[in-house]
Amino acid sequence: MYQLLTDSTVDLPYQLLKDKHVDFVSMNVTIDDQEYADDLGHHFDLTDFYHRIGNGVMPSTAQINIGQFIEFFKPYVQAHTPILYLGFSSGLSGTFNNAQQAKTMLLQDQPDAEIYLVDSRAACCGEGLMLLDAIDKRDAGMPIAQLADWLTENRLYYHQWFTVDDLNYLYHGGRVSRTSATVGSLLQIKPVMDVDPLGHLRPVQKVRSRRRSLTTLVNNTLADLRDQTKPRIIIATSDAQEAAQTVREKILAKVPDAEILLEHIGPTITSHTGLGCVAVFSFGKTKRQ
Repeated sequence: MYQLLTDSTVDLPYQLLKDKHVDFVSMNVTIDDQEYADDLGHHFDLTDFYHRIGNGVMPSTAQINIGQFIEFFKPYVQAHTPILYLGFSSGLSGTFNNAQQAKTMLLQDQPDAEIYLVDSRAACCGEGLMLLDAIDKRDAGMPIAQLADWLTENRLYYHQWFTVDDLNYLYHGGRVSRTSATVGSLLQIKPVMDVDPLGHLRPVQKVRSRRRSLTTLVNNTLADLRDQTKPRIIIATSDAQEAAQTVREKILAKVPDAEILLEHIGPTITSHTGLGCVAVFSFGKTKRQ
């Protein structure tokens, strides 16, 4: 038997990972000079965090360092338990590179250790949806090496569409220019964005009004669903439940039997999107281009 591992940017509930026997390592978020572990809501108060964001707090995040990964992997390596770590996109953070360096260092001491690392090229519940599929395949008996290969070969079929309500957080995160943020806010422009094949964030469309941006999320998702009958789709939001429900209803109107999970976007991702982000994650029939 092997151990599935991930990090807190999967934005799935703590209890779900615990029940499915998946261990995770936390990203860190700094708020008003105080550092907190993004622990998928186990101790972190996400409601309070959203409230503080709403009051103008600008948090910052830190990647998981090499030392943290060594401490995270080491108990399994010492127990001779094979591990598969599904990680946050290398296009958005240096975290995955740190995991690779930690693996190299651990193999120097235990060269027979089985350590598989998969760069999800995804974020938030895009990574989370991959993890759910990995859990299903593990439980169905897929060997660890085959699962690592499957995730790597299929990662670009995971589509990730999202829109934000406040461009200022993307500006502070270096994702858009100050001019774009200012003009976009004045004109009520809502960018529709995705994650490119290298795992970078990219703007794809600019639409006027929140309603149109949500409709665009739905249309883009439905246009490329692999399973047209009962797809598993995750809708995630940073404190915009009404908008998320609107997206859910629009999808169900077209695909009534879709399995739709509604999740909260955690503090790591919200630190860069702000409140009001709505994202839709699905498994597509074509790879991201």
